[in-house]
Amino acid sequence: MTVPHTKLVVGNWKMHGSHAANEALLDGLKSAGPLPCDVAVCPPFPYLAQAAERLARTPIAWGSQDCSAQEQGAYTGEVSAAMLADFGCRYAIVGHSERRAQHGESDALVADKAAAALARGVTPIVCVGETLAEREAGQTESVVKRQLSAVIHTLGHCVSEMVVAYEPVWAIGTGVTATPEQAQAVHAVLRAQLQAATPHPKRIKLLYGGSVKPDNAASLFAQPDIDGGLIGGASLKAADFIAICRTASPVKAV
Repeated sequence: MTVPHTKLVVGNWKMHGSHAANEALLDGLKSAGPLPCDVAVCPPFPYLAQAAERLARTPIAWGSQDCSAQEQGAYTGEVSAAMLADFGCRYAIVGHSERRAQHGESDALVADKAAAALARGVTPIVCVGETLAEREAGQTESVVKRQLSAVIHTLGHCVSEMVVAYEPVWAIGTGVTATPEQAQAVHAVLRAQLQAATPHPKRIKLLYGGSVKPDNAASLFAQPDIDGGLIGGASLKAADFIAICRTASPVKAV
């Protein structure tokens, strides 16, 4: 017997937006009507309250672009998972390649952030991915497996409650996209690693992130181990983001 497997499409706004621009974008998403997938947007921290207000009583969820590993205390500039939960955040992106590269976040810290989010009922979207140099050196598989292994070890029996996003660093914001075959190959590696780590691997959605656009989303989402997308630039335009979401029709899964 088969059951529908709903895909997930998440918009990562990064450091973009203003109150007026966000209002127009969110209203545009709301006007799209029912979409064939689960949808979420992750605005900058100052606009979480705006997202919560504009998206109330809609099926569109909202999340954050980061989360502190600490519960509370003297951590100037940090935002805790408890604070995110207070806003009704459903998701928190952790370990994005920009955080790893620009803020020196280690695999262990990313894992601790994922655990902190889950402890407060916020679903972590754990990002993994290799640089161009690592891919050219044939290290893609070892890099993503190392990054994911740290999270699996820390989360233990709760591992099936996270979302994983594969984002090749060389394809983020560059306009270069991994081919569907390249993306699928890495997703298959991650899927196998998760199958070995949890009795409930099918609960874990694997997203692809890296210059996803309306014209390539369908071919990426058609791959057997790609369960949706983590969308950057295209999520800032309502029409493009909606078009991407509409390609993410549920598929049949055993």
